[in-house]
Amino acid sequence: MKKYILGVLFFITVLAFSSFILINRADDSASFKQEFLNLINKTRAKGCNCGDTYYPPAPPIVWNSDLEEAAKGHAKDMARRNYFSHESKDGRTMNTRIVTAGYIFKGWKSFMIGENIAFGQTSIPEVMAGWFKSEGHCKNLMNPGFKEVGVAENSKYWVQDFGGREAFSEEQQRLIKSGKYRLIQKN
Repeated sequence: MKKYILGVLFFITVLAFSSFILINRADDSASFKQEFLNLINKTRAKGCNCGDTYYPPAPPIVWNSDLEEAAKGHAKDMARRNYFSHESKDGRTMNTRIVTAGYIFKGWKSFMIGENIAFGQTSIPEVMAGWFKSEGHCKNLMNPGFKEVGVAENSKYWVQDFGGREAFSEEQQRLIKSGKYRLIQKN
C-alpha cells in the first residue's frame, strides 16, 4: 500500500511540474509575441527614418500564426544547417516557405510578403534595434502594406515574416460571383 501511495504522489508531482512547464511556455510565447508587437507598433505609430527617408506613421500590425510558422521553419533550418540567407539551402524562397505555411493569396484582392532575418542578437530589443537601424529592414517594418507579422528565434537566428492581404469589397465579390468581374493573376 505504501508503494502505491508513493507512486501516486510521484505521478501527481510529475503532472504538476509538467503543467507548470507547459503554462510557462505558453506565457513565454505570448510575451514573445506581445513584446515584438509592442516594439513594432510603437515605432509605426510615430513614424521614423529608414536611412535618409522618413516613413510617416503606419497602422498597427497584428500577429499571424501562419507567418510565425514560416518564420519558425526558416530559423530552425538556418540553425540546423548553419547558414544565413533568405533562400533555404534546398532552394526554397521566402514566397514558397510563407505560402507553404498556409499564408495564401487565393481569394484576396492584393497580396504582399516580406522578410527580415538577423543572426547573433540575444534579445528582442537588440534585434529590433538592429532592424530599425538597417534601411531595408526598417522599410519592411514601416511598410503600411504589411498588416501582419510572425517572428521566430532559434539559436540566435531570427526571422520576421510580413504579410499584407486586402479583401475584395462586397460589391467586387458580388460582381465576381455574377461573372461580370474576371480575376487575372499577375506574376
